[in-house]
Amino acid sequence: MSKHIDHLSNPLNIQTIQEIDSLDLPIMQKHHLRILAHCLNILKNINADNSLVHNNNKLLREWCDNQSKKFDDKKFSDLFYEQLESTSKKLRDFSKGIGKNLEDLEIDDLVFLVEQQ
Repeated sequence: MSKHIDHLSNPLNIQTIQEIDSLDLPIMQKHHLRILAHCLNILKNINADNSLVHNNNKLLREWCDNQSKKFDDKKFSDLFYEQLESTSKKLRDFSKGIGKNLEDLEIDDLVFLVEQQ
């Protein structure tokens, strides 16, 4: 497993977590925001490694399979992939709706998304 994949295991830094925690949002929205930010960072990092290949589910599947090797659990990989793929679609649709590319989304955009729901 590459060093980059290990780095992707926890793509949110403490500054991002603190920024989310300081927002005036209900706890459930903060939790949803952390999940979306985590997924977005994973997608950005996967895309950065692959020249911003958009909507490449094969790369996402490979990434999930690599992560699941840590647990030796194929069901985990399948579920993780389904969740990330679903979130990827949601973020891509949202980014198109606000006229941005996925890789240009920021926390403020995710806050807007969470507040709409």
